[in-house]
Amino acid sequence: MIPFSHTWPYDIILGDMYVQYCPFCDQENILLPMRPKELQNVREGKKKLLVFPCCSASPTVVDNDNDYLLFDRAVR
Repeated sequence: MIPFSHTWPYDIILGDMYVQYCPFCDQENILLPMRPKELQNVREGKKKLLVFPCCSASPTVVDNDNDYLLFDRAVR
């Protein structure tokens, strides 16, 4: 079972990925340095280091679905 504490919601707007706020520093409307086409690679098993531009926190994305990113550590 996937731990909910390791997931974070994201949105895709005009080809860019956003989160409503950063789980580490609480800054709002963060543009992620990740493209929607990379989501398929993550679903296939390739991990992605994601560095949040606001605070340089760097969790690894290990899986995703249409609404949530699954990280290697707790973000909630």
